[in-house]
Amino acid sequence: MQIKKFDSMNVVPFIDIMLVLLVIVLTTATFIARGVIPIDLSEATSSTKITKNKTVTITVKPNGDIFFNKDKINKEEIVSRLEKFKINTAISISCDKNVRFENFVYIIDILKDKGYKNLGIITKYE
Repeated sequence: MQIKKFDSMNVVPFIDIMLVLLVIVLTTATFIARGVIPIDLSEATSSTKITKNKTVTITVKPNGDIFFNKDKINKEEIVSRLEKFKINTAISISCDKNVRFENFVYIIDILKDKGYKNLGIITKYE
């Protein structure tokens, strides 16, 4: 009996396995946290897009938690964090629509007291 020479390899099963793995990866990738602080923004009919590359973002969640560029801080730390940035730095304030207005006013008051004028309020535009 003569042994057949092995000239080629069937890659179809390999492709099938790779497609199944791709489906698994794409399915699980949708469940991974995206690094975004979830808040329900207020709506606005007129707004402009901002560039987030050199913007400082202060976010207030409905329960009163304050985030400074995705780092959770308390009210007393806002001033010390702002001192690291120049006066002309763009600062965006993002508050949930259910936040007590006094939290928003507290942040605006600190920003105005320190002389920041390049301020923006993040809203949802539909």
